[in-house]
Amino acid sequence: MFIFIEKAVLGMALLRILSGCIEISAAILMIKFNSVEKALMVNSSLALVGPIILILTTTIGVLGLVGSISLYKIAWIFLGVCFILIGAMKG
Repeated sequence: MFIFIEKAVLGMALLRILSGCIEISAAILMIKFNSVEKALMVNSSLALVGPIILILTTTIGVLGLVGSISLYKIAWIFLGVCFILIGAMKG
């Protein structure tokens, strides 16, 4: 039995698996270091990974939809992602 997986969906899923592996690795490092200061440093580095994965995953998804939705809607999606990133910024 052959199951066809769309390339965009596979790319998005693989990025999320990578993100999850990075998160689990960070948790293991926090436990290994057993220091609040070092755990905070590890956690701060995750603040870079999350937005990058969000942008890449959204980009792959939107590129997968290019033929089926209008350019206007694609612009709204990217604007929404920008708002999410701005809202999540430390200020």
